[in-house]
Amino acid sequence: MPDKVEIGYKLTSEEFPASALVRFARAAEEHGFTFASISDHYHPWTDRQGQSPFVWSVIGGIAQVTSKLIVGTGVTCPSFRVHPAIIAQAAATAAEMMSGRFFLGVGTGENLNEHILGQGWPEIEIRQQRLAESIQIIRTLWQPGQHSFHGKYFTVENACIYSLPDEAPPIMIAASGPKSAKLAAEFGDGLIATEPNGELVQEFRGAADAEKPCYGELAVCFDPDESKAQQLAHEIWPVAGLPGQLFSELPLPSLFESAAKLVSVDQIAKLIPCGPDPVRHLNAIREYTEAGFSHVFIHQIGPNQEAFMDFYAKEILPELAKQRHEHSERAA
Repeated sequence: MPDKVEIGYKLTSEEFPASALVRFARAAEEHGFTFASISDHYHPWTDRQGQSPFVWSVIGGIAQVTSKLIVGTGVTCPSFRVHPAIIAQAAATAAEMMSGRFFLGVGTGENLNEHILGQGWPEIEIRQQRLAESIQIIRTLWQPGQHSFHGKYFTVENACIYSLPDEAPPIMIAASGPKSAKLAAEFGDGLIATEPNGELVQEFRGAADAEKPCYGELAVCFDPDESKAQQLAHEIWPVAGLPGQLFSELPLPSLFESAAKLVSVDQIAKLIPCGPDPVRHLNAIREYTEAGFSHVFIHQIGPNQEAFMDFYAKEILPELAKQRHEHSERAA
């Protein structure tokens, strides 16, 4: 285990309305989570999940009810549904409101959210090129003054963001394969991944010119009744059992629901730590830390958000602190 691993909280826009997400962010800070990642969707993965508020409005609310919690998008696609010049302005505003507590997480997007304007859904190589160009635009517009950009995919003419933060926020880039890991190393300040993939971390760190953070997302389902937790995880998040490539390609929640009918409760129980056993949660976190992740944000599936936070505050966060202390003593 690394000397220090930060444990964060996932604000799942697919499951909760904006008002609840703001409340959960404040509760996460109070329970000892150091950062939060908030999903940026137009659609949820399935109709059962049922929500999808506008992420930038939610971040504004979170900024007003927290004082320490670091918050980032997990992740925004700045290259289809919203022009990167607009994302640059939105992120600058969020960073100014949160004063050093905001990071911009970006990725190549999913057809689920990005098809809505009828621009088509190109192959992954084109999506990666669009993302790289978008990041260049965003970083350019975070500099004072007026800027223009004429690229292969985007044009910006005489744009100036007047409301800039004192310091530009870091940009974390989502990756799932070696090409996207290299893109993250070249254009980003950190990596975001949804699996404890040590090879991905090594690819990223090998291509990066400096030590950069790696964020991993872990889905869990806490409930005092393990069987109930398994059923709940399967009901709300059956997509966890689908092959990864489907997430970027399927365009509709109904198609995810159809595909997820092939996923059983037992499959979900094997993939997601369910129930009240701290060891299962700790072991799942350890998979990420042993793979080289410096940050792990926890996605609690279902309505038991406050109970989950209580469980982590009492059983998980203190044990992780104890393990870090013991690791440091052995290394001394």
